[in-house]
Amino acid sequence: MTAIKTKFGRRAFIKNTSLASGGMILGFNLLASCKDKTVEQVMQMPKEWFEINSYLKIGDNGLVTVYTPNPEFGQNIRTSMPMLVAEELDVDWESVLVDQAPYHKENFGFQFTGGSQGIRRRWESLRTAGATAKHMLREAAAQTWKVPLEEITTESGVLSHAASEKSAGYGEMAALAATLEVPEEVTLKEVKDFKIIGTSRKNVDAKDIVMGKPMFGMDYQKEDMLIAMIVHPPAFGMTLASVDGDAAKAMPGIKDVVTIKSYKDDFQKAGFDTNAFPELVAIVGNSTWEVMQAKKELKIDWKPIVASTETIKGFRGDQTKNIPAGLESTISHKIQMAELASKPGKITRKDGNPEKAFQEAAKVLERSYSAPFLAHNTMEPLNAFAHVQGDKVKLAGPMQIPSSVVPSISSSLGIPEENIEMDIPRMGGGFGRKAYGHYVLEAALISQKVNAPVKLVYTREDDMTNGIYRPTYQATYRAAFDADNNLTALHVKAGGVPESPLFANRFPAGALDNYMAEEWSIDSNITIGAFRAPRSNFMAGAEQAFLDEIAETLGKDPIQFRLDLLKRAKDNPVGEQNDYDAERYAGVLELVREKSAWKENDASVNRGVSAYFCHNSYAAHILDLTMENGKPVVEKVCCAIDCGIVVNPDAAKNMAEGAIIDGIGNALFGELTFENGVPTKNNFHTYRMIRASEAPKEIDVHFVQNEIEPTGMGEPPFPPIFGAVGNALYKATGQRHYEQPFVKEKQVVG
Repeated sequence: MTAIKTKFGRRAFIKNTSLASGGMILGFNLLASCKDKTVEQVMQMPKEWFEINSYLKIGDNGLVTVYTPNPEFGQNIRTSMPMLVAEELDVDWESVLVDQAPYHKENFGFQFTGGSQGIRRRWESLRTAGATAKHMLREAAAQTWKVPLEEITTESGVLSHAASEKSAGYGEMAALAATLEVPEEVTLKEVKDFKIIGTSRKNVDAKDIVMGKPMFGMDYQKEDMLIAMIVHPPAFGMTLASVDGDAAKAMPGIKDVVTIKSYKDDFQKAGFDTNAFPELVAIVGNSTWEVMQAKKELKIDWKPIVASTETIKGFRGDQTKNIPAGLESTISHKIQMAELASKPGKITRKDGNPEKAFQEAAKVLERSYSAPFLAHNTMEPLNAFAHVQGDKVKLAGPMQIPSSVVPSISSSLGIPEENIEMDIPRMGGGFGRKAYGHYVLEAALISQKVNAPVKLVYTREDDMTNGIYRPTYQATYRAAFDADNNLTALHVKAGGVPESPLFANRFPAGALDNYMAEEWSIDSNITIGAFRAPRSNFMAGAEQAFLDEIAETLGKDPIQFRLDLLKRAKDNPVGEQNDYDAERYAGVLELVREKSAWKENDASVNRGVSAYFCHNSYAAHILDLTMENGKPVVEKVCCAIDCGIVVNPDAAKNMAEGAIIDGIGNALFGELTFENGVPTKNNFHTYRMIRASEAPKEIDVHFVQNEIEPTGMGEPPFPPIFGAVGNALYKATGQRHYEQPFVKEKQVVG
């Protein structure tokens, strides 16, 4: 059993008995733990609720509601997180309801969904919430029955005392528990005693989603709400000069045409204040159709931007960002990248004497890999509701980090942060794009200007051409071999526009005596941001493709070659900064080899293997494909993942399947290019996405069984699929692929 203190930093569990219900609140900050709402209510609604803490209330009939502060965009935390509370509370899952909490920094801490950190960062605190409530309910029962606390047991929401044969539901004891002191520490369950954690539970929102119940940002409606749309510059490197909106304002249903500037000149942006076009034209009217038609009548002049430098407030201190003037193109980017790749970069890690190893090498293998910009293309384009009334703001926006936009809204509107209220609707996709809340700020500014409640809606074209993109990257790998064909050194140099994707301390760093990593970057005015498994989504593919070529050069089985390197990293590691656990890394390779029935030099199937570590977890894939009419067809993907304890196996499997399909689509087809600052694709008729018929015919997911606390799940299965696709394509065609996307189509039809 694990004893856990019930205090978190300076914020302890604070008892508050001021509720009108007479129940109790333990007002503690769980640093963004959360839950969701159940599919069906199997009990009658209670006549009275007792709020046990900020995240939990119990009805007088034992029904439990758990509030989730974290936004949901498909990873199913609205199911998995309540499971943590219910486990330690000892309540039947069928008795749990889940509600979405609004933005509230004091009550719910950092309400953030991203980086595959949800379960990992709430693992202990959410369980502690349930365990603390259970302890206080047990103490209430002990006092009522005048028996020792140690003799009170709990099961399925019922308190029992065996000797006296007394029992009571949780609801019967909640009011009394409100008067008791919060325990200094509570004991959490051992893994072997889990009844809910580790079992598959269906998505609590599944029925509402299938039935089309309004729950997404696009569904948000308020009385007298107007519709707003924006017009941004046609190219990166341009900004607003002037606008003539008279013709548009004369059209039916149109209320106004306004211009907005997102940030005040003295406002220091933070990392998630990235905004491609902070000066916009907005048109406001009664309906979406009327606004879309009026947009066509706007007469707008644009002008070139001036080169600038801004200081961004980041997690690791202030960072300087250079924004060049000019209209950039993919062709010029490629020329710049090739030039920088041929020059010495910034050395970020060096083990041994790699220069000497390459000078003395009998043979050197060198390969360069590249990938383009990618658009997020979430199913639900950007949208936000705002109603500014005097010095108060009511917002509703599908955002991954609600708190990130509050300082900029406060600054731009001149309204105190405490007067900003925000609901958090479910997101129709996120993947990093909705971590950047400029669209919520835009909605607030428009509402303030027109003095009315407004819902801002981006069209797909607005969304796809407005940033924020996955950067374009390039990496060059070199491997040195001696006269006996032994691998003696490895060198990687990676960079991109406008950032480097390099992780200098990841595998195979630590497995070779001679290793060097260098990086470079090119400034750009094209805005970029987090994209599912940032940077890893490129480096994994390049690294794993190159390791396959090394294995082929050595005449070794590609899985065994990786395992040999990992054995060296485990038994006799080089350096002290290696950020992976070689034993766990090897574990997923061994598991996927077993489950896929991998055979060395098996010519009967075109198979590609790939494995990678990111977001504290390990994933390995073996992908089988065939070629039909010159096009790749993925037959099967076998996947092994080590993400520690799996809270909800069905949900975890779903995330793995989604990541695999998403990765295959991006590897084969994903690409966004630029001509003179203009994105060349603006909707799905030109931006190629994977289709249902192109998904793998079979996906087989396996999890390493251990008792390690949960680590990342949403992102880790995504990066290695790129390498698996590339390596399988080589087996099928005899051709290595170094440039993504692997399939080039002149025209997309359908």
